[in-house]
Amino acid sequence: MSDNEGDQGPKSTFSTYMAEGDQLYQKGEYVKAIESYSTALILQPDDKNCLVARSKCYVKMGDSGNALRDAEASLKEDKEFFKGLYQKAEALYTMGDFEFALVFYHRGHKLENKGDLSFFHKADEVKKGRPKGLIHPLRREMRQQNQKTPKSEKTAKQLLGELYSDKEYLEKLLKDEDLVKGKMRDGERLQDLILNCITYLDTRTEFWRQQKPIYARERDRKLMQQKWNKTRQNPPSDPTRFVLKSLEEIDAALTAGNAESSLKKAREVLKSVQCWSEEVVPNKKEVLGNLHSCIGNSLIDLGKMDRALDNHLKDLDLARQCKLPEAKSRALDNVGRVYARIGKFPQAINAWEEKIPLASGGLERTWLFHEIGRCYLELKRHTEARDYGVRSLAVADEIADEKWQLNACVLVAQSEMKLGNFKSGVAHFERALDRAKVLQDDPARDAIQKALREARQRL
Repeated sequence: MSDNEGDQGPKSTFSTYMAEGDQLYQKGEYVKAIESYSTALILQPDDKNCLVARSKCYVKMGDSGNALRDAEASLKEDKEFFKGLYQKAEALYTMGDFEFALVFYHRGHKLENKGDLSFFHKADEVKKGRPKGLIHPLRREMRQQNQKTPKSEKTAKQLLGELYSDKEYLEKLLKDEDLVKGKMRDGERLQDLILNCITYLDTRTEFWRQQKPIYARERDRKLMQQKWNKTRQNPPSDPTRFVLKSLEEIDAALTAGNAESSLKKAREVLKSVQCWSEEVVPNKKEVLGNLHSCIGNSLIDLGKMDRALDNHLKDLDLARQCKLPEAKSRALDNVGRVYARIGKFPQAINAWEEKIPLASGGLERTWLFHEIGRCYLELKRHTEARDYGVRSLAVADEIADEKWQLNACVLVAQSEMKLGNFKSGVAHFERALDRAKVLQDDPARDAIQKALREARQRL
């Protein structure tokens, strides 16, 4: 941005200034990055992603006041915007409000796994890959499975891992009568926030006990542990323990938003494992595949798509060599994600269609059909887009998942409108609107109502 640009007004587009700010942030030039983000906000004053990005710069500079203001501004229109909640937690932490910071961190983590309907009113979202909420798109099943509790605290501790200490901490906060009477700046009671966090952790415990998440690495680690234990006894210095502990640390860093730390750790472990023989590490190729997957996911978060793709393809190659269907499914999922994000939709379709026979469970299938349909829609192959939308909707109906019924209905409606089948398009928009109202999803409802008005004019 030129020195006199502020006087003359922005000369370029919002996206250009955002990209410029992102590059400057990565270089550690936080003052210049703030200037770019501020110029972008002149063009789109309420863009929540830009506000979060500028808040991150303020945190790096130690300006926690401005960091908190931007984080709260990002939540003005959408109080469940998980990136804003995460950033608010970060800002509060730097200010020393550790209790509030923990509450907002857990609330953001809860909402990150909630699901995302932004496909409808952001036509290019598929280019950026699968929404965050699709990593664990299982909230309905989690609610159904929350009717029981683990048999013991020991079981809960094993299932929650590092989060168990956070659960204990939240429970202690709940006993502080003076603290729980407090309210947040938006008037919400702190007691309610803490209870929501504890409920989320209890739900997660039961969910992990009864049903393994689609993308949970814990399952892979346990399988490897079982196979390795058959081959040798594990002394305290066994490499097996080192690998399993390292995978947990790598995942924890990435989940916390520290992609660079996760990447560094994964590369260090990969280098070590490559030097070990298969006698030392049985299933060595399976371990290498997991590490390449971790590296690829970190690189995706860092925006380094070419290198991310290279690692996910290595994961896929190792999975094929070892004939590991679950690892192959994981790799194909990630390969498709990268291709979709960089706009190579035919390649994304090829990867995801190869994954179809490997998909396990209704939620994974309805998501997969939906993503393939979105790619076809981007390619203007509207018949294929509609057909995959119909398949996604059929599975969503089968498992009675209201969110995916909404997503699939929107995809079918958009495809039908492009094909000139206006009556069918309107009907599917109307059903999508009904789902949005049931879910009390106001942004989706507003977007669908707007599209529905336009669609009815074409009847």
